[in-house]
Amino acid sequence: MHDHDNSRGSRQGETRPSIVQALLPIAALIFLLSFSVYLFGEDASYGPNQIALVIGAAVAAAVGWRNGLGWQQLENAIIAGISISLKPILILLCVGLLIGSWIMSGTVPTMIYYSLLILDPAIFYFAACLICALIALSIGSSWTVAGTVGIALIGAAAGLGLSPAITAGAIISGAYFGDKMSPLSETTNLAPAVAGVDLFNHIGHMVWTAVPSILIALTIYGLLGLNIDNAASADELAITMNLLTGNFAISPWMLLPVAVLLWMANRRLPPIPTILAGAMFGVVLALLFQRQAILNLPGDSPNLFLALVSGVWQTFFDGFVLQSGNAVLDDLMSRGGMSSMLNTIWLILCAMVFGAAMERVGLLQRLVDSALSFVHGSGSLIAVTIASCIGANIITSDQYIAIVLPGRMYKLEYQARNLDGKNLSRTLEDSGTITSPLVPWNTCGAYMSGTLGVATLAYLPFCFFNLICPVIAIIYGFLNFKITPMAEQPAT
Repeated sequence: MHDHDNSRGSRQGETRPSIVQALLPIAALIFLLSFSVYLFGEDASYGPNQIALVIGAAVAAAVGWRNGLGWQQLENAIIAGISISLKPILILLCVGLLIGSWIMSGTVPTMIYYSLLILDPAIFYFAACLICALIALSIGSSWTVAGTVGIALIGAAAGLGLSPAITAGAIISGAYFGDKMSPLSETTNLAPAVAGVDLFNHIGHMVWTAVPSILIALTIYGLLGLNIDNAASADELAITMNLLTGNFAISPWMLLPVAVLLWMANRRLPPIPTILAGAMFGVVLALLFQRQAILNLPGDSPNLFLALVSGVWQTFFDGFVLQSGNAVLDDLMSRGGMSSMLNTIWLILCAMVFGAAMERVGLLQRLVDSALSFVHGSGSLIAVTIASCIGANIITSDQYIAIVLPGRMYKLEYQARNLDGKNLSRTLEDSGTITSPLVPWNTCGAYMSGTLGVATLAYLPFCFFNLICPVIAIIYGFLNFKITPMAEQPAT
């Protein structure tokens, strides 16, 4: 299949973009996203941001056409870019199904109930971060932690009258620390593979930036807990616990799906079958213990069997609906279903179109080449690498690309400056991995927002680990602290 009509599309005929051309789609996107937030506020991610991304992609495509790129080449690149996001999209759909199933089964209500029994409001944010860090460290998946324990902690926060934004920040901080430090994590294996270093050397080198960052974050969460009004929380607690026991059967048996999912994740089984297995266990428990909750779902079926089938089916595609009479609990427990993830998927698709257009037209490479002109030493090289990874998270909307692309582009520069590859692999993680949930249209940011039910820009200021770690990495670079030369490799 040859594109005879698009003679301008051959690579030989393409003109290298200028820095002004590379910045043009970025400027258009920043303006449109800012205008979107101004016009629509918190609703900006429910359509307006998607339009901004598509227009940004159109600007990038226009630059490509101006420089000799044919439409067929650009279209092929966009299709390839979208294909990268298909696995996260399938996982999102399965997580939507899982959330509905686990609410219907009483799994999430039981997790919330026991969290309310155990966690004192004064240490709640601290404990939420620590719990998520430990679980993510054991299974190597921030997404799994957020989609299971994270949902329960958000519910517990609502039950205690605490801030959902701070809670989401604590969940994400803990989940990404554990994910980053776990040898089971995909990104923790990807970064050293790109940089050409040993996995455990990479993890050992990350200790110097990640551990101080999480300790500072935990300290801040502990201080935030000191300002909580325990009397008000106690009133909220009693109401929420009574409502939970009145609408669901609460029992340790309801935690079986969590145990199954965490066991499968720890065995490194594929994520989609793992999530679906957890959802199916939830359905079994719902049919055994939560029949009344299923029967209370909206609908009119002629007999018990059809009512139960209808309720489960509805929960799968459109989520569970609770009608307890308490607006806060009803809003919290009326969630899930595959349809709940469709807006997030729309956002991811539009973001991938923009990122693919930027990469194929050569605008991303042009920005990186310009960034290298600012490199004069180890400190500036690490700062530029971090800025490039954050930029890649914003432009390409995918954390894997934000690790691989800058990793490939800067690997030779680190070697030329006699820096050990583990400096590069650590820097890729200190920026590419942990800033991904801070971008609303990134696959990670869209996932966290959709799963936890908190807007990305609302929880962003409270993701202390994710914000602090890149800063510490830059400081280390300029102080030349724990920056290992290629010639010597001391044990870390």
